[in-house]
Amino acid sequence: MKRILTIQDISCFGKCSITIALPVISAMGVEGVILPTALFSTHTLFPDYKKISLSEQMMAFAEQWKNNGIKFDAIYTGYLGSIEGIDTVLSLVDMFRDENTLVFVDPVMGDNGKLYRGFDEEYVIRNRKLCECSDIIVPNLTEACMLTGTKYREDRDEAYYAALCGKLCDMGAKTAVLTGASLSEGKTGVYGMRASDRAAFNYQNDKVAASYHGTGDLFASTAAAAMVRGIAMDDAFKIASDYTAETIRATMRNPDHPWYGVDFESTLPLLIEMASKYL
Repeated sequence: MKRILTIQDISCFGKCSITIALPVISAMGVEGVILPTALFSTHTLFPDYKKISLSEQMMAFAEQWKNNGIKFDAIYTGYLGSIEGIDTVLSLVDMFRDENTLVFVDPVMGDNGKLYRGFDEEYVIRNRKLCECSDIIVPNLTEACMLTGTKYREDRDEAYYAALCGKLCDMGAKTAVLTGASLSEGKTGVYGMRASDRAAFNYQNDKVAASYHGTGDLFASTAAAAMVRGIAMDDAFKIASDYTAETIRATMRNPDHPWYGVDFESTLPLLIEMASKYL
């Protein structure tokens, strides 16, 4: 069985990060191993959340794994939360990566043209270093602009997306995939580029008139697990896009839907069905 190490926080309540990544990875038939960067009482949209940093323990955990000969088919990162966390991940990539290890980075740090609370330019610079050594990065448009020093625009076209992806590839990422990229009215999806030949690809869904916390984690976890299962990259992102959109729709149909996250638990059977068509 293939194995993914996912490095991000645990929000005990709130449906995001590891509490999404682990069940999605498992549903895809991949063994999930977690390395938490921090423990949150809830995710950060809740007021007065509590946090315990685990950055001092991360390397000790990794060294124990290394001593026991544990290996990973992929290293997938999400919300890291601190410069120390990024630096630890950089060390872990050096420690566990071989020629067959997929390094999949979701450089979580901002949205809607702004950094998340608690982050600054130094955090952006260190995140850039992590993206440089990745096989695949999946930033949203805000994060892509911050990583490349590009002005964030509300009016966007394919040329804008292509230029952003080109800059991300110039940084060192082997493949850059923008999330939330719209190529026509009423559509949204992904726009990506391979650094090797600068070939671009995209996939579009009907835009759903709702936004929920954790959908980026759902998308990234699905895509990473699909690729580790051997599904072609373009198909992996198609599955991730479709599954995320269908999960948002399912959440909207629930009259008691939670404002703090999506009802992904109810759609995991759909994910298994989607992936089975490619396996």
